[in-house]
Amino acid sequence: MNNMTRDEAQQRARLLHVDGYDVSLDLTVGDTTFRSESTVTFSCLEPGASTYLDLTAESVREVTLNGVSLSPDEVFDGNRLTLSSLVADNTLHVVADCVFMNTGEGLHRFVDPVDKSVYLYTQFETFDAHRMYACFDQPDLKASFTFTVTAPEDWQVVTNMAADTVTEADAAGIRTHAFATTKRMSSYITALVAGPYHGVFDTYTAADGTTIPLGIYCRSSLASHLDSESLFEVTKQGFDFFHELFDFPYPFGKYDQLFVPEFNAGAMENAGAVTFLEDYVFRSKVTDYAYERRAETVLHEMAHMWFGDLVTMRWWDDLWLNESFATYASVLCQSEATRWTNAWTTFANVEKTWAYRQDQLPSTHPIAADIVDIEAVKVNFDGITYAKGASVLKQLVAYVGRDEFFTGIREYFKKHAWGNTTLQDLLQELEAASGRDLASWSREWLETSGVNTLRPALEVTDGVYTGFAVLQEAAADYPTLRSHRVGVGLYDRVEGQLVRRRFVEMDVVGGRTEVPQLVGEAKADVVLVNDDDLAYAKIRLDADSLAAITTDIGAFADSLPRALCWTAAWDMTRDAEMAASDYLTLVLSGISRETDIGVVTALLRQAQGALTFYTAQPHIEAGWRRLADAAYDASYAAAPGSDHQLAWVRTLASAARDEHHLDLIAALLDGSETIEGLSVDTELRWTLLRRLVVSGRAGEAAIEAELDLDNTAAGERHAFSARAAIPTAEAKAEAWAQVVVGNELPNALQAAVIGGFAQPEQTELLRAYVEPYFACLVDVWKNRTHEIAGNIVEGLYPGALVEQATLDRTDAYLAETDDLPPALRRLLVEGKDSIARALRGRLKDAS
Repeated sequence: MNNMTRDEAQQRARLLHVDGYDVSLDLTVGDTTFRSESTVTFSCLEPGASTYLDLTAESVREVTLNGVSLSPDEVFDGNRLTLSSLVADNTLHVVADCVFMNTGEGLHRFVDPVDKSVYLYTQFETFDAHRMYACFDQPDLKASFTFTVTAPEDWQVVTNMAADTVTEADAAGIRTHAFATTKRMSSYITALVAGPYHGVFDTYTAADGTTIPLGIYCRSSLASHLDSESLFEVTKQGFDFFHELFDFPYPFGKYDQLFVPEFNAGAMENAGAVTFLEDYVFRSKVTDYAYERRAETVLHEMAHMWFGDLVTMRWWDDLWLNESFATYASVLCQSEATRWTNAWTTFANVEKTWAYRQDQLPSTHPIAADIVDIEAVKVNFDGITYAKGASVLKQLVAYVGRDEFFTGIREYFKKHAWGNTTLQDLLQELEAASGRDLASWSREWLETSGVNTLRPALEVTDGVYTGFAVLQEAAADYPTLRSHRVGVGLYDRVEGQLVRRRFVEMDVVGGRTEVPQLVGEAKADVVLVNDDDLAYAKIRLDADSLAAITTDIGAFADSLPRALCWTAAWDMTRDAEMAASDYLTLVLSGISRETDIGVVTALLRQAQGALTFYTAQPHIEAGWRRLADAAYDASYAAAPGSDHQLAWVRTLASAARDEHHLDLIAALLDGSETIEGLSVDTELRWTLLRRLVVSGRAGEAAIEAELDLDNTAAGERHAFSARAAIPTAEAKAEAWAQVVVGNELPNALQAAVIGGFAQPEQTELLRAYVEPYFACLVDVWKNRTHEIAGNIVEGLYPGALVEQATLDRTDAYLAETDDLPPALRRLLVEGKDSIARALRGRLKDAS
């Protein structure tokens, strides 16, 4: 694998200062490679020293350093150009043939099956800019960039800056686009998007009258589905909010948002040219939860324009400075500047649940992580870096005060604009603004691992609290007891609702913190520790509160306390403190009163997770039947055409095991049965068909017929996934060969096959692939790119085989394999932990 260590990066940063890049790209020379010509100007603080430049290319045609031609065969090894005898001020010229990628890394090339048009886009984070042009590919060697791109005349070409000039097309139909020079930025946020993209344009006008040109792009075959008005609305709301909050004008001139095919992530914060997963262009009806999550992503990437792009971490140790802040800021903006005013409820249900899960894995790490090389950071885009960090920032805001926090942030932007920083630089500004010493806070929260558990300790006499305390616990492996800013709420039943009667905000320190303010209060129906979700901590409910929410969880007048109780119950299930069957009962008894579609979506997903992993074998079949029965009834009972109806129908399509339920799915698909208000559109058709395929009720002929109706890129992905889900040995063998043996599938189709391969009902078919899985790992890790290798290792791990044998085989492999790359070992340890947790959950459910 192509890699770089932190030590190598630090050595280059001490030695070099990079002035600028002049990069010319010719995208017309072929289907597999493109011409890349780079001129780099840089200074060397130690004349006579040697260093290297990053470049991954099929071939290098020319290398000229300070006017002296160098032999490519002597200086280029496939990933690096060795540079010797540097002078104080250097000019390097490199001409190379670089490779179009199909892995979602570097410059990705996609052919639209609808119209055969070619679409390109880049994805460079963390270490892939050098797949497109020769560069010093690390975040703290910032430079200015000037791009010139030659492309077919019918293509849109977008980079970080607007074009200065575009030539008239020549006789071959080719044009050259020359772009304005950027400010100083890191290589990983440079971007190129090119092809016959459909564009829609608008302008944002700031309060001071400054205008920002806005563009939204997608493939031409998706143009009819692009809801640009709603996207522009969220974009403008974000600019209004962040301009006022940060007191620093948007720094990159224009702002383009591009929805691109086969993207590996949700989005990427390229400066002025943000790329998004094109699934956010909704082809079919989706619930408002999907719009909410899309808006969060839009705002997350916009926040990065300041936190990450304007001011960038020095090295990937401080990746959380980018991602945690962008996550926190995006939810804050959603809750205060958009129609999704309950965004913190979604945060509690989605982001924090993700964080708690990640923080309990054996691979947990501090928020400020120790990133020794690129391989390590590739697996660190996780729930700790994003969601735990954002949760901790939310708690820090409560601790130092919102005004003080953002005063410090504004000074941070002004002082470090266009530069690189470390954690200490941020803390210095926050300390100056708040007057608080944050060194101990940083040690507790940013430099330690693990999550604490908070639970109430109550004494009641004659219906009155005579003792009230909050207990704090820590895992044995991570025994840190932290200082938490929490709210404690007392809730009573009032006219059929659970209403907060009393709220106390306080600091929890150590193993036991008394709450004298609540002594003498009448006993509440529900006691909620961490009310308002200020703290990052797992919470537990006392026995009476748990009993109350089991029957009345839907009675909370507000959505956030309800979400916190749902999260506590799910966490107790994952920790084998609550039987999975009881969790399912709780969900089915309370979800009908849940109005927030985001919470409903999360609950239905978690109910399925409880059945898949944590339910004891004798209860699994009955559990799926209970969920399917509830989904069947709710699909008809929900308001016609509502988000809840769609969520329940999708759940039925996942939960159906009995012929009765499968009959309805088949009838909905062929149109012989209808549900009032339900539109069985393109995406829902694939969802219904997949269940029929997994159950053996449909096969290749039905898949091919559906693909004929939806011969698009999305349809192709659905078809590949459905074929991999066919319950036959032949289908599994073909899927395995496509992903592991072959190396031709692009990233999106590979992910689709992996997603269809491992079905929980098909464990006997999957058992045959345990040994082949472990046999292929070293080769896969060595010969595939980071993204593809990680998908294979994580996606094909035999996690559907929840049994001791899976643990034993993983342990044996880890023990017997020498020099296993740490990132690969981490993924295996995480997979093993999920099996161990599931076994504990099943044992609890069986008892």
